[in-house]
Amino acid sequence: MSKLVSFVIPCYRSAETIGKVVAELDAAMEKIPAYRYEIVLVNDCSPDDTFGTIRRLCEQRADICGINLARNFGQHAALMAGFRYTRGEVVICLDDDGQTPADEVGKLLSRMEEGYDVVYAKYTHKQHSGFRNFGSKINELMTRVMLGKPKALYLSSYFAARRFVVDEILRYTNPYPYVIGLILRTTKKIANVEVMHRERETGVSGYTLGKLLGLWFNGFTAFSIKPLRIATAMGCMTACAGFLYGIYTVIKKLVIPDVPIGFSALMAALVFIGGMIMLMLGLIGEYIGRIYISLNNSPQYVIRECIHEGLTGAHDENQENEDGSTVWTKKNLGSN
Repeated sequence: MSKLVSFVIPCYRSAETIGKVVAELDAAMEKIPAYRYEIVLVNDCSPDDTFGTIRRLCEQRADICGINLARNFGQHAALMAGFRYTRGEVVICLDDDGQTPADEVGKLLSRMEEGYDVVYAKYTHKQHSGFRNFGSKINELMTRVMLGKPKALYLSSYFAARRFVVDEILRYTNPYPYVIGLILRTTKKIANVEVMHRERETGVSGYTLGKLLGLWFNGFTAFSIKPLRIATAMGCMTACAGFLYGIYTVIKKLVIPDVPIGFSALMAALVFIGGMIMLMLGLIGEYIGRIYISLNNSPQYVIRECIHEGLTGAHDENQENEDGSTVWTKKNLGSN
């Protein structure tokens, strides 16, 4: 029996592009008869008619699941929502704007057959703006330093993962999901495969500076205590520097009794130490705040509507009307 592949696509401002991405997936999968597939489209509360487009696709196809989130929760929360409605042995995530080449999905699947648990697409020439490319470099540095990502591994939003990896990711129920961190802590059998990267046809990226900063901060506070250790180390170094400077000041006063005590140097030291203290307290407060929000069971996402819940089950439980048309039944999987 052929393997089932689940595609998860977070959607935001993609009313004009998501149909083309689905059509490209159909054409690509027709060339790979060894796999069956289903598609899960997650509308992250897009302000345009993205969910209207998803609804029309679901009306035409029984193998497409449409999920509409109640508000904008972010790309990683949308991925978590989509994962819960997948049934495939392999789950593939890609973007909704057509920049990630859906027609090269065969490269990811072929690489998976070599025994890897996760395969990331690697772009030789990214067609993002300079701002996005800079953000990607910062994210690369953060994941390498804070999360232990291998230096040679390239991370992107286009990747394939085995079922057990997705199931392990779904065990994470806290309100700050970061899929990259969840993957890196699940398996080390991760590989890259080179694919092309296209220019954006319409619109602009939904990642603003604020969203990128929030994503980075979420990555290293949700899955690493290294920031706290760095804060401890910086506090120790600052204390040692202050102690040595104090000894230097005493010795200098004893050797040269008439030397004036510098007011400017004192103020500079106070401002520096005070700033460091406030920074460390803010970092500790961020961790405590996240603990508080987690204890309050804040949801990762809230689903307003779901079309074609449980695709695999729907295929098994289809019925026919008297006129020969097909009725696809739904299987309630829950929103969380």
